[in-house]
Amino acid sequence: MDGFNPIIIGDVEPFSIVDFPNKIAVTVFMQGCPWRCPFCYNLSLQKIGAKPETEWTFETLKCFLQKRKKMLDAVVFSGGEPLVQEGLEQAIDEVKNLGFEVGLHTGGFNPIMLKKIINKIDWAGLDIKAPFEPQKYKTATGCFDKVEKVIDSLQILIDSGINFECRTTCDPKILSIEDIFQIGKTLKEFGVREYYLQKYRPIESDKDTTDEMCESIISDKKLIEFLRNSFEVFEVRK
Repeated sequence: MDGFNPIIIGDVEPFSIVDFPNKIAVTVFMQGCPWRCPFCYNLSLQKIGAKPETEWTFETLKCFLQKRKKMLDAVVFSGGEPLVQEGLEQAIDEVKNLGFEVGLHTGGFNPIMLKKIINKIDWAGLDIKAPFEPQKYKTATGCFDKVEKVIDSLQILIDSGINFECRTTCDPKILSIEDIFQIGKTLKEFGVREYYLQKYRPIESDKDTTDEMCESIISDKKLIEFLRNSFEVFEVRK
């Protein structure tokens, strides 16, 4: 890649009001993810090094941003998994130089890269896939059992002092109510302030999960009460 394209972009959402709290953002879906989560909605982004199904490049993104400086507040690097691309830091630097705030969506796969860029980002969303147990994480991600990396990433975010949220997609085939209780207890002990449960919406290949099943976790009254009492900010996202 040349100097104009430090990252491989899988797709771009030119206008988003949901990917960075209280900001109008451009969301950059970066190509590549080492995980194979059964509930993944972005299968086309999984292959690392694959030719993206888009004409967006970092060069065209910069041109787009330069024309919309007064209309947009931030750029969010999402995925896939942004922390697998070595050029992420350069991309962040160039976006910051254009005057935009920077957000990051990550699963916490690469704490070394996160530590390199943490002082350059303004907000982050950390996906917590399962309780911090190797086998449960392997089930939720399809392959990954090194939960210490996710824990390290969480600690980096806490120590940085930046605003961030944790969130969990409640796929009832993978997670139980007890699992969410366990996640909530752990995050509370770490001092996490914001936590969100996200309703699972069946992917195209999932013909068996009913809406009632999808509602089962996020409608449990004891769980919701516990989480509301555990975090300064808690919501269910449907």
